[in-house]
This record gives sequence, C-alpha cells and structure tokens, in this order.
Amino acid sequence: MGVETKKMANSVASARGSFGDQIKSWPERVKGFYNDVRTETRKVTAPSWKEVQATTAVVVVTVFIFGVFFFIVDNILQKGVSYLYGSFGH
Repeated sequence: MGVETKKMANSVASARGSFGDQIKSWPERVKGFYNDVRTETRKVTAPSWKEVQATTAVVVVTVFIFGVFFFIVDNILQKGVSYLYGSFGH
C-alpha cells in the first residue's frame, strides 16, 4: 500500500472514529493540510507581463461581445413584449 493510500485510509478511519478521536487528530490534520498547501504554493508561477496583457485583451473583447449580444437580445425581447401588450390591449 502506498503512502498516499495509507494517509487516506488513516483519514477515513479517523473520520469514522469517535468525536474525541477526531478532536485529538485535528492538529495532525491541520499540519498535514498546511504542508500540502506549502507544497502546492511552491509550484505556482506568476504570469509574464505579455501573458497578462493577452488575457486582459481577451477579457475586454469578450465582455464587449457579450454586451452587444445582450443589448440586441434585450431590444428584440422588449419589442416583442411591447407588441404583445399592444395586441392584447386593444
């Protein structure tokens, strides 16, 4: 059985244990979580300035396109609802 499998088996076993056992294992679980976070944080890299500019441009263009799309859909729906109110109002 691998180390990760043993850890998982231990955490499952402790989860099924009594409330007192769960409280006693809390500091160990917090320490393990903190170590996992530190390990994953070391793998993170910041994007370059060029990547930030490219993704920002994509976001701005996408927001503009969605804005135009929803403006058109809103106007079509508004005219349709106004037409229905007008036809049933007479």
